[in-house]
Amino acid sequence: MHRYKFVLTRPLQFLPVIFGISVITFILVRLIPGDPARNILGTRATPAALASIRAQYGLDQPMWLQYLYFLKNLANGEMGKSILYKVDVLKLIVTRIEPTLALVASSVVLSVLIAVPLAAIAARNAGRASDHAVRIVSTFGIGFPPFWLGLMLIILFSVELGMLPVSGYGATIGDKLSHLVLPSLTVALSLSTVLTRSLRAAMIEALNADVATAARARGMPEGIVFWRHVLPNSLVPTINLLAVNIGWLIGGTVVVESVFALPGMGQLLVRAIFSRDYMVVQGVAMLFACATVFINFIADIVTVAVDPRVKL
Repeated sequence: MHRYKFVLTRPLQFLPVIFGISVITFILVRLIPGDPARNILGTRATPAALASIRAQYGLDQPMWLQYLYFLKNLANGEMGKSILYKVDVLKLIVTRIEPTLALVASSVVLSVLIAVPLAAIAARNAGRASDHAVRIVSTFGIGFPPFWLGLMLIILFSVELGMLPVSGYGATIGDKLSHLVLPSLTVALSLSTVLTRSLRAAMIEALNADVATAARARGMPEGIVFWRHVLPNSLVPTINLLAVNIGWLIGGTVVVESVFALPGMGQLLVRAIFSRDYMVVQGVAMLFACATVFINFIADIVTVAVDPRVKL
């Protein structure tokens, strides 16, 4: 259990990171051009009405004082009140978190289901036609932007074939799953290309490792050698890469949710930015940042559990 001591100390190391993220987020949000009060009241609003709105949301205070109020709200488990929606930001985020979580989880599962077989085929046939085909496909896949890929999938499966809905989220579980297929596939096709290349390289190295050679010398079938020795030893770098890309994926939901009109946090963030809803932008950005930090923490735990040689 001494290998898991970092579980007790690592959260303390996250505090300065989260604090730095809060400062950067707060400053960048305030640098967005435009006036939230004028966005609410319109271009013909009187100076008195604008001043009233700014005073109501604390926008007339110095920036350092606004930041202290922001930290106070976070300490109390609050994120302020949305200027656009007129509700607490935390309650607003709770209503939007399900589609985003479902999209991230389904995209990760699909990515792994795509990457592992392709990497296995490429690694076990290194230098052959199947290996070259996988490498070419993964290389081209990296260059496809998610928004373009999503539009192509909509044209193919929704417009031409009529198999899946174009956009939205649905009400029942079945509707939600059908609406998640294309967004999840869009993300998975982009993410799996990176995972496939990394996992292929790790598998080729593990196939030539001493432990695999010793297993073959004992007469162990190649299939068992692969699944018992090669695949487990190939997972450590891939787990870390997956954790990093899940962080990218959480931020990437902004684009995918906008393309497919998913009512998640990504779409909420886009609308908040255009309406200069500072509190919502800060809240969503902080939640994304904390989720990325937490996922990397979980990845460290899984890495130690998979490979006893790793100590953090």
